[in-house]
Amino acid sequence: MSKHDIKKYIVKVCQGSRQASKIARTLSNTQRNRIISSIIEELRVQKNIIFRKNELDVKNAIKNNMTDAMIDRLLINEKRISSMINGLKKIKSIPDTLFKKINKSVQPSGITVEQMRVPIGVIGMIYESRPNVTIDAAGLSIKSGNSIILRGGSEAINSNLALSQIINQSLLKCDMPTNMIQLIHTTDRTAVTELLKQDNFIDVIIPRGGKELIKKISSESKIPVIKHLDGNCHVYIDSEADFKTAIDCTLNSKTQRYGVCNAAESLLIHKSFPKKSILKILVALHEHNVQIRGCKKTKSIFKQTISAKELDWYEEYLKPIIAVKIVSSIDEAIDHIEKYGSKHTDAIISKDKTAQSRFLKEVDSSSVMVNTSTRFADGFEYGLGAEIGISTDKIHARGPVGLDGLTNLKYVVTSKGVIRH
Repeated sequence: MSKHDIKKYIVKVCQGSRQASKIARTLSNTQRNRIISSIIEELRVQKNIIFRKNELDVKNAIKNNMTDAMIDRLLINEKRISSMINGLKKIKSIPDTLFKKINKSVQPSGITVEQMRVPIGVIGMIYESRPNVTIDAAGLSIKSGNSIILRGGSEAINSNLALSQIINQSLLKCDMPTNMIQLIHTTDRTAVTELLKQDNFIDVIIPRGGKELIKKISSESKIPVIKHLDGNCHVYIDSEADFKTAIDCTLNSKTQRYGVCNAAESLLIHKSFPKKSILKILVALHEHNVQIRGCKKTKSIFKQTISAKELDWYEEYLKPIIAVKIVSSIDEAIDHIEKYGSKHTDAIISKDKTAQSRFLKEVDSSSVMVNTSTRFADGFEYGLGAEIGISTDKIHARGPVGLDGLTNLKYVVTSKGVIRH
Protein backbone atom coordinates (compact mmCIF):
# COMPACT_ATOMS: atom_id res chain seq x y z
CA MET A 1 0.00 0.00 0.00
CA SER A 2 1.19 3.50 -0.84
CA LYS A 3 1.22 6.21 1.85
CA HIS A 4 -1.83 7.75 0.18
CA ASP A 5 -3.68 4.41 0.27
CA ILE A 6 -2.74 3.88 3.92
CA LYS A 7 -4.09 7.32 4.81
CA LYS A 8 -7.40 6.56 3.05
CA TYR A 9 -7.56 3.16 4.77
CA ILE A 10 -6.98 4.63 8.24
CA VAL A 11 -9.58 7.36 7.74
CA LYS A 12 -12.10 4.73 6.60
CA VAL A 13 -11.36 2.57 9.67
CA CYS A 14 -11.74 5.57 11.99
CA GLN A 15 -15.01 6.66 10.38
CA GLY A 16 -16.36 3.13 10.79
CA SER A 17 -15.28 3.05 14.42
CA ARG A 18 -17.00 6.36 15.16
CA GLN A 19 -20.22 5.06 13.62
CA ALA A 20 -19.95 1.82 15.58
CA SER A 21 -19.38 3.71 18.84
CA LYS A 22 -22.89 5.15 18.53
CA ILE A 23 -24.25 1.59 18.54
CA ALA A 24 -21.86 0.34 21.24
CA ARG A 25 -23.01 2.91 23.77
CA THR A 26 -26.68 1.90 23.32
CA LEU A 27 -26.19 -1.82 24.04
CA SER A 28 -27.60 -3.30 27.21
CA ASN A 29 -25.35 -5.15 29.63
CA THR A 30 -26.96 -8.40 28.45
CA GLN A 31 -26.07 -7.65 24.83
CA ARG A 32 -22.50 -6.71 25.72
CA ASN A 33 -22.05 -9.87 27.79
CA ARG A 34 -23.44 -11.98 24.96
CA ILE A 35 -20.67 -10.75 22.63
CA ILE A 36 -18.03 -11.53 25.27
CA SER A 37 -19.51 -15.02 25.79
CA SER A 38 -19.27 -15.65 22.06
CA ILE A 39 -15.59 -14.65 22.03
CA ILE A 40 -14.94 -17.04 24.94
CA GLU A 41 -16.57 -19.90 23.02
CA GLU A 42 -14.63 -19.15 19.81
CA LEU A 43 -11.33 -19.02 21.73
CA ARG A 44 -12.04 -22.55 22.98
CA VAL A 45 -13.11 -23.89 19.59
CA GLN A 46 -10.35 -22.23 17.54
CA LYS A 47 -7.41 -22.41 19.94
CA ASN A 48 -5.45 -24.79 17.70
CA ILE A 49 -5.68 -22.31 14.82
CA ILE A 50 -4.41 -19.61 17.19
CA PHE A 51 -1.48 -21.83 18.26
CA ARG A 52 -0.48 -22.46 14.64
CA LYS A 53 -0.58 -18.77 13.75
CA ASN A 54 1.30 -17.84 16.92
CA GLU A 55 3.96 -20.44 16.12
CA LEU A 56 4.69 -18.53 12.90
CA ASP A 57 5.23 -15.33 14.87
CA VAL A 58 7.45 -17.02 17.46
CA LYS A 59 9.59 -18.65 14.75
CA ASN A 60 10.01 -15.28 13.03
CA ALA A 61 10.90 -13.66 16.36
CA ILE A 62 13.62 -16.24 17.02
CA LYS A 63 14.90 -15.82 13.47
CA ASN A 64 15.05 -12.04 13.98
CA ASN A 65 16.97 -12.41 17.27
CA MET A 66 14.29 -10.86 19.45
CA THR A 67 15.04 -10.89 23.19
CA ASP A 68 13.76 -13.68 25.41
CA ALA A 69 11.53 -11.15 27.18
CA MET A 70 9.88 -10.13 23.90
CA ILE A 71 9.42 -13.75 22.81
CA ASP A 72 7.86 -14.56 26.17
CA ARG A 73 5.38 -11.70 25.69
CA LEU A 74 4.61 -12.95 22.20
CA LEU A 75 3.91 -16.58 23.11
CA ILE A 76 0.38 -18.00 23.25
CA ASN A 77 -0.03 -21.40 24.94
CA GLU A 78 -2.78 -23.30 26.77
CA LYS A 79 -2.13 -21.35 29.96
CA ARG A 80 -2.45 -18.00 28.19
CA ILE A 81 -5.61 -19.00 26.34
CA SER A 82 -7.05 -19.94 29.74
CA SER A 83 -5.90 -16.59 31.09
CA MET A 84 -7.64 -14.75 28.23
CA ILE A 85 -10.84 -16.72 28.86
CA ASN A 86 -10.70 -16.13 32.61
CA GLY A 87 -10.14 -12.44 32.02
CA LEU A 88 -13.20 -12.24 29.77
CA LYS A 89 -15.27 -14.17 32.32
CA LYS A 90 -14.24 -11.70 35.00
CA ILE A 91 -15.11 -8.74 32.75
CA LYS A 92 -18.55 -10.27 32.16
CA SER A 93 -19.15 -10.65 35.88
CA ILE A 94 -18.33 -7.05 36.78
CA PRO A 95 -21.51 -5.10 37.66
CA ASP A 96 -22.58 -2.69 34.95
CA THR A 97 -21.99 0.96 35.89
CA LEU A 98 -22.70 2.57 32.52
CA PHE A 99 -25.17 5.45 32.71
CA LYS A 100 -25.43 5.08 36.47
CA LYS A 101 -25.81 8.40 38.29
CA ILE A 102 -23.70 9.31 41.32
CA ASN A 103 -22.91 12.30 43.57
CA LYS A 104 -26.44 13.65 43.61
CA SER A 105 -26.98 17.07 45.18
CA VAL A 106 -29.84 19.57 45.21
CA GLN A 107 -28.66 23.18 44.97
CA PRO A 108 -30.35 26.22 46.60
CA SER A 109 -31.45 27.34 43.14
CA GLY A 110 -33.61 24.21 42.86
CA ILE A 111 -31.50 22.37 40.29
CA THR A 112 -30.48 18.75 40.90
CA VAL A 113 -26.87 18.01 39.94
CA GLU A 114 -25.59 14.47 39.36
CA GLN A 115 -22.76 12.76 37.49
CA MET A 116 -23.36 9.97 34.98
CA ARG A 117 -20.76 7.40 33.93
CA VAL A 118 -20.54 7.23 30.12
CA PRO A 119 -18.29 5.52 27.51
CA ILE A 120 -15.29 7.46 26.22
CA GLY A 121 -16.31 6.71 22.61
CA VAL A 122 -13.54 5.58 20.26
CA ILE A 123 -10.29 4.15 21.64
CA GLY A 124 -7.09 3.74 19.65
CA MET A 125 -4.81 0.98 20.97
CA ILE A 126 -1.19 0.67 19.78
CA TYR A 127 0.83 -2.20 21.23
CA GLU A 128 3.85 -4.45 20.75
CA SER A 129 4.19 -8.23 21.12
CA ARG A 130 1.52 -9.41 23.62
CA PRO A 131 -1.28 -10.72 21.36
CA ASN A 132 -3.37 -11.33 24.49
CA VAL A 133 -3.88 -7.55 24.55
CA THR A 134 -6.09 -7.98 21.46
CA ILE A 135 -8.56 -10.04 23.50
CA ASP A 136 -8.26 -8.05 26.74
CA ALA A 137 -8.78 -4.76 24.92
CA ALA A 138 -11.75 -6.11 22.94
CA GLY A 139 -13.46 -7.44 26.08
CA LEU A 140 -12.96 -4.24 28.05
CA SER A 141 -14.05 -2.08 25.13
CA ILE A 142 -17.25 -4.07 24.60
CA LYS A 143 -18.14 -4.09 28.30
CA SER A 144 -17.51 -0.33 28.65
CA GLY A 145 -19.65 0.54 25.61
CA ASN A 146 -16.81 1.78 23.42
CA SER A 147 -15.52 0.94 19.97
CA ILE A 148 -11.81 0.32 19.54
CA ILE A 149 -9.15 0.35 16.83
CA LEU A 150 -6.29 -2.09 17.47
CA ARG A 151 -2.83 -1.76 15.98
CA GLY A 152 -0.53 -4.57 17.11
CA GLY A 153 3.15 -4.95 16.28
CA SER A 154 4.40 -6.58 13.10
CA GLU A 155 6.01 -9.33 15.21
CA ALA A 156 2.53 -10.55 16.28
CA ILE A 157 0.61 -9.97 13.05
CA ASN A 158 -0.34 -13.63 12.44
CA SER A 159 -1.56 -14.12 16.02
CA ASN A 160 -3.48 -10.85 16.02
CA LEU A 161 -5.17 -11.58 12.70
CA ALA A 162 -6.35 -14.95 14.03
CA LEU A 163 -7.70 -13.37 17.22
CA SER A 164 -9.29 -10.52 15.27
CA GLN A 165 -11.08 -13.06 13.07
CA ILE A 166 -12.54 -14.69 16.18
CA ILE A 167 -13.76 -11.30 17.43
CA ASN A 168 -15.32 -10.49 14.04
CA GLN A 169 -17.13 -13.83 13.94
CA SER A 170 -18.46 -13.24 17.45
CA LEU A 171 -19.74 -9.77 16.57
CA LEU A 172 -21.50 -11.11 13.48
CA LYS A 173 -23.10 -13.95 15.48
CA CYS A 174 -24.53 -11.31 17.80
CA ASP A 175 -25.75 -9.14 14.89
CA MET A 176 -23.26 -6.39 15.67
CA PRO A 177 -21.12 -4.35 13.24
CA THR A 178 -17.57 -5.66 12.92
CA ASN A 179 -16.19 -2.12 12.93
CA MET A 180 -16.95 -2.02 16.65
CA ILE A 181 -13.62 -3.87 17.14
CA GLN A 182 -11.16 -3.36 14.28
CA LEU A 183 -7.57 -4.49 13.80
CA ILE A 184 -5.30 -2.49 11.49
CA HIS A 185 -4.13 -5.11 9.00
CA THR A 186 -1.08 -3.33 7.61
CA THR A 187 2.23 -3.45 9.50
CA ASP A 188 3.48 -0.32 7.74
CA ARG A 189 4.48 2.27 10.35
CA THR A 190 2.79 4.98 8.31
CA ALA A 191 -0.48 3.58 9.65
CA VAL A 192 0.49 4.58 13.20
CA THR A 193 1.47 8.09 12.07
CA GLU A 194 -1.90 8.52 10.35
CA LEU A 195 -3.82 7.02 13.27
CA LEU A 196 -2.34 9.58 15.66
CA LYS A 197 -3.71 12.42 13.48
CA GLN A 198 -7.34 11.28 13.66
CA ASP A 199 -8.48 13.52 16.52
CA ASN A 200 -11.82 14.06 14.76
CA PHE A 201 -12.66 10.38 15.25
CA ILE A 202 -10.55 8.94 18.10
CA ASP A 203 -11.05 10.11 21.69
CA VAL A 204 -8.03 8.55 23.41
CA ILE A 205 -4.87 6.65 22.47
CA ILE A 206 -3.52 3.87 24.71
CA PRO A 207 -0.01 2.62 23.85
CA ARG A 208 1.56 -0.53 25.32
CA GLY A 209 5.12 -1.46 24.55
CA GLY A 210 8.69 -0.29 24.86
CA LYS A 211 9.72 3.08 26.22
CA GLU A 212 10.77 4.42 22.81
CA LEU A 213 7.44 3.48 21.20
CA ILE A 214 5.47 5.22 23.94
CA LYS A 215 7.68 8.32 23.84
CA LYS A 216 7.19 8.54 20.07
CA ILE A 217 3.41 8.16 20.33
CA SER A 218 3.18 10.72 23.15
CA SER A 219 5.15 13.30 21.17
CA GLU A 220 3.37 12.77 17.84
CA SER A 221 -0.25 12.22 18.91
CA LYS A 222 -2.87 14.92 18.42
CA ILE A 223 -5.11 12.78 20.65
CA PRO A 224 -4.92 12.48 24.48
CA VAL A 225 -2.71 9.54 25.55
CA ILE A 226 -3.09 7.19 28.55
CA LYS A 227 0.36 5.71 29.15
CA HIS A 228 3.29 4.59 31.25
CA LEU A 229 6.84 4.75 29.91
CA ASP A 230 8.50 1.96 31.87
CA GLY A 231 8.36 -0.12 35.02
CA ASN A 232 11.35 0.43 37.30
CA CYS A 233 9.59 -1.17 40.28
CA HIS A 234 11.22 -1.22 43.72
CA VAL A 235 11.05 -3.54 46.70
CA TYR A 236 12.17 -1.84 49.91
CA ILE A 237 13.04 -4.16 52.83
CA ASP A 238 12.67 -2.14 56.02
CA SER A 239 14.64 -2.69 59.23
CA GLU A 240 11.51 -4.23 60.75
CA ALA A 241 10.79 -6.66 57.92
CA ASP A 242 9.88 -10.30 58.50
CA PHE A 243 12.58 -12.40 56.82
CA LYS A 244 10.27 -14.95 55.17
CA THR A 245 8.02 -12.20 53.80
CA ALA A 246 11.09 -10.31 52.57
CA ILE A 247 12.68 -13.22 50.71
CA ASP A 248 9.38 -14.55 49.31
CA CYS A 249 8.20 -11.16 48.03
CA THR A 250 11.62 -10.26 46.63
CA LEU A 251 12.00 -13.51 44.73
CA ASN A 252 8.44 -13.45 43.41
CA SER A 253 8.67 -9.79 42.41
CA LYS A 254 11.87 -10.40 40.46
CA THR A 255 11.84 -13.99 39.22
CA GLN A 256 8.21 -15.03 38.68
CA ARG A 257 8.35 -13.47 35.21
CA TYR A 258 11.10 -11.19 33.93
CA GLY A 259 9.72 -9.56 30.81
CA VAL A 260 6.82 -7.67 32.38
CA CYS A 261 6.47 -4.10 33.61
CA ASN A 262 5.51 -5.07 37.18
CA ALA A 263 8.64 -7.15 37.82
CA ALA A 264 10.98 -5.67 40.43
CA GLU A 265 14.10 -4.10 38.94
CA SER A 266 15.53 -2.51 42.11
CA LEU A 267 15.93 -3.78 45.66
CA LEU A 268 16.52 -1.39 48.55
CA ILE A 269 17.47 -2.82 51.96
CA HIS A 270 17.69 -0.97 55.27
CA LYS A 271 21.20 -1.14 56.77
CA SER A 272 19.75 -2.42 60.08
CA PHE A 273 18.18 -5.48 58.47
CA PRO A 274 20.39 -8.40 59.59
CA LYS A 275 23.38 -8.96 57.30
CA LYS A 276 22.88 -12.75 57.42
CA SER A 277 19.33 -12.23 56.13
CA ILE A 278 20.53 -9.85 53.40
CA LEU A 279 23.08 -12.44 52.31
CA LYS A 280 20.45 -15.18 52.16
CA ILE A 281 18.24 -13.04 49.92
CA LEU A 282 21.12 -12.17 47.60
CA VAL A 283 22.23 -15.80 47.44
CA ALA A 284 18.65 -16.86 46.64
CA LEU A 285 18.51 -14.35 43.79
CA HIS A 286 21.88 -15.58 42.54
CA GLU A 287 20.63 -19.18 42.64
CA HIS A 288 17.77 -18.07 40.39
CA ASN A 289 20.48 -16.88 37.95
CA VAL A 290 19.76 -13.23 38.69
CA GLN A 291 22.76 -10.96 38.23
CA ILE A 292 23.17 -8.52 41.12
CA ARG A 293 24.41 -5.01 40.43
CA GLY A 294 24.90 -3.25 43.71
CA CYS A 295 26.44 -0.51 45.79
CA LYS A 296 29.71 -0.92 47.76
CA LYS A 297 27.86 -2.13 50.86
CA THR A 298 26.02 -4.75 48.82
CA LYS A 299 29.32 -5.91 47.35
CA SER A 300 30.86 -6.21 50.84
CA ILE A 301 28.04 -8.60 51.82
CA PHE A 302 27.84 -10.61 48.58
CA LYS A 303 31.14 -10.89 46.71
CA GLN A 304 29.63 -11.85 43.33
CA THR A 305 27.94 -8.44 43.14
CA ILE A 306 28.81 -6.36 40.08
CA SER A 307 29.38 -2.68 40.87
CA ALA A 308 26.29 -0.68 39.92
CA LYS A 309 26.63 2.37 37.70
CA GLU A 310 24.39 5.42 37.91
CA LEU A 311 22.30 4.22 34.96
CA ASP A 312 21.52 0.94 36.74
CA TRP A 313 19.31 2.73 39.27
CA TYR A 314 17.08 3.96 36.41
CA GLU A 315 17.02 0.73 34.41
CA GLU A 316 14.03 -1.43 33.50
CA TYR A 317 16.00 -4.58 32.73
CA LEU A 318 13.20 -7.00 31.76
CA LYS A 319 15.76 -9.76 32.30
CA PRO A 320 17.47 -11.58 35.22
CA ILE A 321 19.30 -8.52 36.57
CA ILE A 322 18.50 -6.50 39.68
CA ALA A 323 20.01 -3.31 41.14
CA VAL A 324 20.56 -3.52 44.90
CA LYS A 325 21.32 -0.70 47.34
CA ILE A 326 21.74 -0.70 51.11
CA VAL A 327 20.07 2.46 52.47
CA SER A 328 20.51 4.19 55.81
CA SER A 329 16.84 4.97 56.43
CA ILE A 330 13.32 4.86 55.05
CA ASP A 331 13.87 8.52 54.07
CA GLU A 332 16.73 7.49 51.79
CA ALA A 333 14.61 4.69 50.32
CA ILE A 334 11.72 7.06 49.55
CA ASP A 335 14.11 9.68 48.10
CA HIS A 336 15.76 6.99 45.94
CA ILE A 337 12.41 5.86 44.55
CA GLU A 338 11.41 9.48 43.90
CA LYS A 339 14.63 10.11 41.94
CA TYR A 340 15.02 6.87 40.02
CA GLY A 341 11.56 5.28 39.97
CA SER A 342 9.01 5.31 37.16
CA LYS A 343 5.89 5.86 39.32
CA HIS A 344 4.64 2.39 38.39
CA THR A 345 4.69 0.04 41.41
CA ASP A 346 6.76 0.05 44.60
CA ALA A 347 6.53 -2.17 47.69
CA ILE A 348 7.62 -1.97 51.31
CA ILE A 349 8.30 -5.09 53.38
CA SER A 350 7.85 -4.17 57.03
CA LYS A 351 5.98 -5.04 60.23
CA ASP A 352 6.22 -1.41 61.38
CA LYS A 353 2.84 0.29 60.90
CA THR A 354 4.43 3.77 60.99
CA ALA A 355 6.89 2.84 58.24
CA GLN A 356 4.09 1.29 56.20
CA SER A 357 1.97 4.43 56.54
CA ARG A 358 4.83 6.74 55.55
CA PHE A 359 5.65 4.64 52.50
CA LEU A 360 2.02 4.55 51.33
CA LYS A 361 1.63 8.32 51.72
CA GLU A 362 5.01 9.51 50.44
CA VAL A 363 5.81 7.16 47.53
CA ASP A 364 4.08 8.79 44.56
CA SER A 365 3.45 5.74 42.38
CA SER A 366 0.29 4.45 40.73
CA SER A 367 0.43 1.30 42.90
CA VAL A 368 2.06 1.17 46.34
CA MET A 369 2.18 -2.13 48.22
CA VAL A 370 2.77 -3.43 51.74
CA ASN A 371 4.23 -6.92 52.26
CA THR A 372 3.10 -7.85 48.74
CA SER A 373 4.85 -8.84 45.52
CA THR A 374 4.95 -6.13 42.84
CA ARG A 375 3.71 -8.81 40.41
CA PHE A 376 0.19 -8.20 41.75
CA ALA A 377 0.08 -4.81 39.98
CA ASP A 378 -2.26 -6.16 37.34
CA GLY A 379 -5.82 -5.47 36.29
CA PHE A 380 -6.94 -9.10 36.65
CA GLU A 381 -5.38 -9.38 40.13
CA TYR A 382 -7.08 -6.12 41.14
CA GLY A 383 -10.45 -7.57 40.18
CA LEU A 384 -10.78 -5.48 37.02
CA GLY A 385 -11.16 -8.55 34.80
CA ALA A 386 -8.25 -7.47 32.65
CA GLU A 387 -6.38 -4.29 31.93
CA ILE A 388 -6.03 -2.34 28.75
CA GLY A 389 -2.83 -0.79 30.05
CA ILE A 390 -1.26 0.87 33.06
CA SER A 391 -1.24 4.61 33.54
CA THR A 392 1.37 6.43 35.58
CA ASP A 393 -0.10 9.80 34.59
CA LYS A 394 -2.14 11.78 37.10
CA ILE A 395 -5.39 11.74 35.18
CA HIS A 396 -8.75 10.03 35.69
CA ALA A 397 -7.11 6.67 34.91
CA ARG A 398 -4.12 5.81 37.13
CA GLY A 399 -2.64 2.37 37.71
CA PRO A 400 -4.11 -0.64 35.87
CA VAL A 401 -6.76 0.70 33.48
CA GLY A 402 -9.92 -1.39 33.54
CA LEU A 403 -13.55 -0.58 32.85
CA ASP A 404 -13.75 2.65 34.84
CA GLY A 405 -10.66 3.95 33.04
CA LEU A 406 -12.48 3.54 29.72
CA THR A 407 -15.38 5.67 30.87
CA ASN A 408 -15.71 9.19 32.20
CA LEU A 409 -18.26 11.26 34.06
CA LYS A 410 -20.54 13.91 32.66
CA TYR A 411 -22.78 16.24 34.64
CA VAL A 412 -26.53 15.74 34.45
CA VAL A 413 -28.62 18.69 35.63
CA THR A 414 -32.41 18.54 36.06
CA SER A 415 -35.05 20.84 37.51
CA LYS A 416 -38.74 21.74 37.28
CA GLY A 417 -38.22 24.62 34.89
CA VAL A 418 -35.83 26.61 37.10
CA ILE A 419 -34.28 29.68 35.44
CA ARG A 420 -31.24 31.62 36.59
CA HIS A 421 -31.76 35.14 37.97
